[in-house]
Amino acid sequence: MAEDDTNWVDLPLEDKQDQSFTSEKAKPMKLVPIKSISTLIMVETAFLASTAGLVWLINYYFPLGPLLRIFFPIPIALAYLRWGSRASWMSALIASLLLSVLMGPTRSIVFLIPHGLMGVQLGVCWRRGANWGFSIFTGALIGALGLFFRFWLFSILLGEDLWLYVITQATNFLDWIFSLLGLLSRPDFALVQTIAIVGIFINNIVYLFAVHLVALLVFDRLGNPIPRPPKWIQTILDYE
Repeated sequence: MAEDDTNWVDLPLEDKQDQSFTSEKAKPMKLVPIKSISTLIMVETAFLASTAGLVWLINYYFPLGPLLRIFFPIPIALAYLRWGSRASWMSALIASLLLSVLMGPTRSIVFLIPHGLMGVQLGVCWRRGANWGFSIFTGALIGALGLFFRFWLFSILLGEDLWLYVITQATNFLDWIFSLLGLLSRPDFALVQTIAIVGIFINNIVYLFAVHLVALLVFDRLGNPIPRPPKWIQTILDYE
C-alpha cells in the first residue's frame, strides 16, 4: 500500500478535530451559569443589607458609643465594591425597609439619610480609586446634611424648630459662662450657629476618617481593597 503523503497540517478542520480527540475524550469548558451569579449577587446583597440593619438596631438599643457607628455605611460600601451600583442601592433600600418593619419608618429614613447614602458614596469613591481627601470630604458633607435633615424631620414631627431651640440654649449657656467670668461681651446668635455648623462638619470628618481606617483593615482581608491612604498615614500605621 502506498504511503499517504498527506501532511497533518493540510487536513481539513474536521479531520484535525477527529485525530486530536481519538486518544482522549474532550473535556468541556466549565462555565459558571449566569443564573448562579445572579443568585450569588442576590444572596450577598440581602446579607449585607441585613448586616447594616442589624448593626443599626443593636446600636439603637445597646449603644456602645462610636464603636458600632463606624460600621453603619461599611456593608453598603462593600456591596458596591463587590457587585456595583445596583447591589449597593438595593442594600441601602432593603436595610431601610427592614428597619421600617422593626422600628418604624422614621428610624428607617434616619438610617437611609445619611448612612445609606454615605455607603453608596464611599463605594463609588473607593471603586473609582478616589483619594482619601475627596472621599472623606464628600462623605462629611453627606453626614452634615444628614444631621440637618434629622433636625428638620424631627422638627416637623414635634411641631417645634429644634435647631433654633438648640442654638438658643447654647447661646444662653455661653452667656451664663461669660457672666461668671466677668466678660462684658456677649455671644452673638449668628456666631454660635456658625461655630455649631463648623463643629458638625469637623465631627463628620473625624468620623469618616475612622470609617476609612476600619475599611482599609477589613476590606484588604476580604479581597476588596480600597485606595491606599496617604504616605503619612501608612508611616504611622506601618501599613503597606
